[in-house]
Amino acid sequence: MIQSAEQARAANSPQSEDALLKVEDLKTHFPVRRGVLQRTVGYVKAVDGVSFELKRGETLGLVGESGCGKTTVGRTILRLIPHTSGRVLFEGRNVFDLSGKEMVRLRQDMQIVFQDPGGSLNPRRRIGEIIGEPLIVHGKARGGEVRPMVQDLLERCGMWRTAVDRYPHEFSGGQKQRIGIARALALDPKLIVCDEPTSALDVSIQSQILNLLEDLQDEFGLSYLFISHDMAVIHHVCDRIAVMFNGQIVETGPRQQILDNPQHDYTKALLSAVPEADPRRKKERIKYEGMRM
Repeated sequence: MIQSAEQARAANSPQSEDALLKVEDLKTHFPVRRGVLQRTVGYVKAVDGVSFELKRGETLGLVGESGCGKTTVGRTILRLIPHTSGRVLFEGRNVFDLSGKEMVRLRQDMQIVFQDPGGSLNPRRRIGEIIGEPLIVHGKARGGEVRPMVQDLLERCGMWRTAVDRYPHEFSGGQKQRIGIARALALDPKLIVCDEPTSALDVSIQSQILNLLEDLQDEFGLSYLFISHDMAVIHHVCDRIAVMFNGQIVETGPRQQILDNPQHDYTKALLSAVPEADPRRKKERIKYEGMRM
């Protein structure tokens, strides 16, 4: 059954034994400061009571407009930004309770693929160094072991082995994203947060990257938290969908149920904005108060 509106905030994640990740009432608020003394006059509630569950080997799509808080959710889960309250349980352990050393170990299991493939790669370093660094830091390889491991990762992601000696500016956007995926894959993670991984790419390249992510998931049993503003992309890759609006999840459920029978008006509005493949077919555009689209 699809949960929506009031149900979503309180009870939108089933308690199953195969859950890899559980997010419980997560809040991330940013202070608004003004004046010479920079006094706090309020808070931006970027994430305001989000709960969901991600199973092993599953792809959960977190979808909503820009500014709805979905990227903040992903980065808070990885402890890249501080949370205000709530819990994130990874294999039963609250990541917010872990020490620095424990978190370093956990980062081997939790990785991220960023939206801007070029901006996430150090332009002064060769690809072999970029992908090889986490292998060395986490003790996965050393010395002469690093280069062949990096080459294998590149091959698995559809790149050629000689790319190890080249710099990021020598590659196209799609190739850079393949390199970013190879880097995320280097530590053999269980969870990858995909933060708009195709939004900066041409449509033809988008499908190639999405197919690559699906192939890697099948090969390595990965779980994806797939963040996107594009319902068409979410439809292509996700098993379940969680719809975010103004820092909250307003509806969640299996992919086809959400697409065929949306319950929340905001979800209906998002779906109405997806272009029709056949230009002769007319679709009524639905507006929802507060939408930016």
